[in-house]
Amino acid sequence: MTVYIDPPDWPGHGRMWSHLVSDLSYDELHLFAASLGVPRRAFERDHYDIPSHRYEDAVRAGAVQVRSREVVRLLHSAGLRRPKGRAEPAGP
Repeated sequence: MTVYIDPPDWPGHGRMWSHLVSDLSYDELHLFAASLGVPRRAFERDHYDIPSHRYEDAVRAGAVQVRSREVVRLLHSAGLRRPKGRAEPAGP
């Protein structure tokens, strides 16, 4: 299981955020996020938004640190990228 996280460089709601992604499947990503106690509502289209204070928790749990551009490349390569405006597939 490999998931990836970029640095918490993204501002929003008075915090800084990282993106947690998988290059294999959404199931893998959901399992990893659940193991960290990250709520499913933090999932947005193709990634989880992780607040900066949880960044080190994700890394300690095994998330590989990558640059933000690498997150997008990994998602595209895996066929998991869902840009804004694209419908999400039905599912749980």
